[in-house]
Amino acid sequence: MSWKKETEISLKGQFLIAMPSLLDPNFFQAVTCICEHTLEGALGLVINRVFPDLTGRMIFQELGLDPEPQLKTIPVYLGGPVHKGQIFILHGPPFDWESFHLVTPTLALSNSKDILDALARGKGPESFILALGCAGWGPGQLESEIMANAWLTSPLDEAILFKTETEKRWEEAAKLLGVDISLLGSTVGHA
Repeated sequence: MSWKKETEISLKGQFLIAMPSLLDPNFFQAVTCICEHTLEGALGLVINRVFPDLTGRMIFQELGLDPEPQLKTIPVYLGGPVHKGQIFILHGPPFDWESFHLVTPTLALSNSKDILDALARGKGPESFILALGCAGWGPGQLESEIMANAWLTSPLDEAILFKTETEKRWEEAAKLLGVDISLLGSTVGHA
């Protein structure tokens, strides 16, 4: 019997915080917003990895859109190693786009052209993260990684998501649990 079936716990709307022992370069010191978690698997966006040489301007121009000046320098996040060429927008209200998936009552994941058009014109959601790619786990995979002490989980905090500096999100997400993650060792185990 799997952890998911036994506990009926969904991590949708939670932060997944990489333990210091997680050395996979895709997730080393990563904070991932879990956007869906079912028996079929999980999907999330890494919210603290930015493409160093890619800006919102480049993404909008690639789509044939001329973005408002304030959007030209927004960061583009590396949302994860899956679907690297696909755009994902994690955002606050409004939620009236052609395609969106509610993560929490105040947060959604979208990737339709209408939200990108609206963002470019300055008419989209006020709070958002633009990402290329996502993180994905097959059935039972995320649960196994959690049981192996690869991840901490915490409630999602939109202040960390939208207002905290990108490079501070790992430490700040761990603080939600009362953990100073810099003090945790890289060895793992069970008591």
